[in-house]
Amino acid sequence: MKPRLAKFAIGQMVRHRDLPLRGVVIDVDPEFAHGDDWWEALPLEGRPERRQPFYRIITEGLDADQAAYVCEQSLLADPSGEPIRHVEAERHFCGFRDGRYQVRRNDLN
Repeated sequence: MKPRLAKFAIGQMVRHRDLPLRGVVIDVDPEFAHGDDWWEALPLEGRPERRQPFYRIITEGLDADQAAYVCEQSLLADPSGEPIRHVEAERHFCGFRDGRYQVRRNDLN
């Protein structure tokens, strides 16, 4: 079974389907790749499917050295068109235009 293509791209604004979490995608894994200890700590009844894209997201409200790790089924595109307030946004991106962060060219290589 091949992993699915990611629905969201680096620089895209997203929000969590159930939690008050809004942020920007900084990395994408084609399927779960965060470690078995982290996976085993998730409650069985709420544990998502591993074989779907997972996203690292910097969000308002998290510390500068933290990023949320969220499965695709828990995310929606953020329609606000507004940037987030997070110190790491400037490190990862070179600007914000048309509702999304602009990836630095050297980050594409």
